[in-house]
Amino acid sequence: MAASHLLLHLFLSLLTIKHLLAAQTTLFHGGFLLDVTKDPQTLQYTTHLLIGTPQLHTKLVVHLSGQSLWLNCAQSSSSRQLVSHGSLPCSMAKSGAQILVAPTICDIHEENPITGSANFGDLAEDIVTIVGDLGSAETVERFLFSCSGENLLKGLATGAKGMLGLGRSKIAFQSQAINNFDIPRKFTMCLSSSSDGFILSGASISKSLSYTPLISPNGQDGYYVNVKSIKINGRRLALHDGGQPVKGLEISTVVPYTTMKTPIYETFTKAYATAARSMNLTSVAPVAPFGVCFSSQQTVPEIELALQSELVKWRIQGRNSMVQVSDSVMCLGFVDGGLDMSSSVVLGGYQMEDHILEFNLGTGMMGFSRSLLMEGNSCSNLKRTLVSNPTESL
Repeated sequence: MAASHLLLHLFLSLLTIKHLLAAQTTLFHGGFLLDVTKDPQTLQYTTHLLIGTPQLHTKLVVHLSGQSLWLNCAQSSSSRQLVSHGSLPCSMAKSGAQILVAPTICDIHEENPITGSANFGDLAEDIVTIVGDLGSAETVERFLFSCSGENLLKGLATGAKGMLGLGRSKIAFQSQAINNFDIPRKFTMCLSSSSDGFILSGASISKSLSYTPLISPNGQDGYYVNVKSIKINGRRLALHDGGQPVKGLEISTVVPYTTMKTPIYETFTKAYATAARSMNLTSVAPVAPFGVCFSSQQTVPEIELALQSELVKWRIQGRNSMVQVSDSVMCLGFVDGGLDMSSSVVLGGYQMEDHILEFNLGTGMMGFSRSLLMEGNSCSNLKRTLVSNPTESL
């Protein structure tokens, strides 16, 4: 009898071990998932990390092109260590920047792109606990980040303590995650208008993506792609930036709506209004920050961005082009960025919502899906599928 109980216990233990191993492998070969929520007041996308000892539930604004993870270090942590100047982590963080005066503690440049403010913060290292939605145990690793002053938090979503940079620098969060967890050099992002967005590190989740190269116009940091042309209802626009053709399109999570330099915006909105009138849409007084608004109707002109070639197209339709500002008024979700923009066109968060975006740092390519809404799907549904069936490709 005792032997039978022992065999049963051993059998159940083997099943448990098998289940745990399966749970680990379903973490996309070491990848992990972060929840992303849209803040309704600021329209920023936020996530959370557990940082330090004791663990601090830290709310961070997602900055796709951010070159580092920075946060306000007002709360103490027994596991936090400041990084000394001249150390290997400091050299990695500085990335060859000229140092005129060598401080004792490594200080690095921090930036808040919402307000445009910047300063230097002390580089530190602390424990980050990754808790995903894929059923695995907690994963703990040490990450580098900079400690910001309280003033740098201005303009961030309520409760946010810093920014999660996903850029291509050596100390951006994604770069550190790749090194810490030995995962593929890629991440997938799906933004939602609610709390159902996510960032998935180290994995691809769809085979139905179009791909275009990531570029670095004039050596700029961040994520940029070529844009060959912009069409409205199939009609190609002649767009120029200071007499030159528009070359790079910047992808941004901190710009709420797609933003264009004034000459480009004027040409674009004039053509859109013409196409809208031909579809019998009625123009109404604009509602800030938008410049073109209509009486609410069902069908609106289609916007098409031809990226690497005329065959690689990003279509912006309905939900991603129009913003419902009242029961009777909808506005074109594109804004005038003035003449001082560093980029000609910045693709904003609203236009990316409910699209799969894959950033492959290994191949230097960006993959993107058509709108999930056009297929009766959404980031919310996709996230639930991932949680319940992590190995399933969509």
